[in-house]
Amino acid sequence: MMRSLYSGVSGLKVHQTGMDVIGNNIANVNTVGFKSQRATFSELFYQTTQSASGPNAATSTGGQNAKQIGLGSNVAQISVNITNEGGSQSTGNDTDLKINGQEFFIVQKGGADYYTKAGNFTTDGFGSLVTGSGGYVMGYTAQRDPVTGDFVLMTDELRPLSLYGEEYMLTAPNQTTAAKMTGNINSSDEDFTTDGLRYKTTDMYVYDSLGNTYNIQFRIEQVPGSTTDYTLSINKIFSGTDEVTHLVAQFNEGVTSIPIKFDATKGTVSTDTPKNFTLSINNGTDGALAPTFQNKITVDLGDMTNYGSDYSVVANKGDGTIQNQGAGKAVGKMISVAIQTDGKIISSYDNGDTLCIGQIAVASFANAAGLEKIGDNLFASTLNSGMANVNDVTAFGDDMSSGVLEMSNVDLATEFTNMIVTQRGYQANSRVITTSDTMIEELLNLKR
Repeated sequence: MMRSLYSGVSGLKVHQTGMDVIGNNIANVNTVGFKSQRATFSELFYQTTQSASGPNAATSTGGQNAKQIGLGSNVAQISVNITNEGGSQSTGNDTDLKINGQEFFIVQKGGADYYTKAGNFTTDGFGSLVTGSGGYVMGYTAQRDPVTGDFVLMTDELRPLSLYGEEYMLTAPNQTTAAKMTGNINSSDEDFTTDGLRYKTTDMYVYDSLGNTYNIQFRIEQVPGSTTDYTLSINKIFSGTDEVTHLVAQFNEGVTSIPIKFDATKGTVSTDTPKNFTLSINNGTDGALAPTFQNKITVDLGDMTNYGSDYSVVANKGDGTIQNQGAGKAVGKMISVAIQTDGKIISSYDNGDTLCIGQIAVASFANAAGLEKIGDNLFASTLNSGMANVNDVTAFGDDMSSGVLEMSNVDLATEFTNMIVTQRGYQANSRVITTSDTMIEELLNLKR
């Protein structure tokens, strides 16, 4: 049989493989994070009918080149266009992520680690961040420090990330330890000038160590016959609308009231009046500090005035100089989760807390093109890809975008052009087979 028959067959096979690759690329033109492939061919083994010979001066014979007959073609390589980044598709979904770089997300499935560029993640019934096929997205999780109670990122090993794990749904409350009383006391206010009354009340809301809110009602009473001297005492303590009788509030060391004196010419707190006092919340029975109010509350009076304007005294949690310092807080309930450009997962709570509850890890490879596709938009490492270098995305000088997906990097213009070239190559090789068959037919006809 003629060698050209087998050359034509090998040509058909490689072009068929090339068309298979092109068809797969086009089929995945809208697959998230898909990396296109390219088939390249190489010539097949050559049959040498005469070896090359060098010139011979003794016989005056020149050198001759070798005589070789090729036996067709073979698929040399099916390479992945791994470095060409696909376009960005905005989705508005916070758990859709795109790495702006050459790194890969790390996914654990069936106990093994895989890698992907497809960031169309979602959450499962336990709040874990997962792929569409159920693989866990890996990273550094936050765990509560047993001493401080704060969450700390554990970077010792990769763990499945959780966005809505039970341990992250609430944040601990803090007792109020500081407050600031501000505003104006007008000695001409009708409540001070009406016989039998001569006082006004001001409320201060505080938190105990369990996050319960209490309303401490202060009573500001004018000293008879004076327009600059007042007495501050505790009127009542409320929980909601109910008066609390098992708690007693006291000033400093057991004092039930303190004087407030204003400078008669300046209208500011007199130097004879301490600018702040401490407030202790005690058990009503034995006088000891209430278990949920072990820390005393420091109240600042320094900015109060005694001007001739409207009465406007308020008592706010916090020391007033640093936002929320000493203000305490209620139990925080998670209200939202966001993923930053560095991969950190930040949860927000209704008490004002924001916590980092995890960080998405990424992997890079010395030869990413050596990764093996295993389906479901996943890659597996191989001997030729090298070991995964795992870190957060900023360690590689890159970042990630939330609400964005990396699209397929298939170029349809290139694929359709390659399809035409492959089709013509396949057609030409089929002509080699039919022509060779005709030549054999002519040879057989010599017998007639």
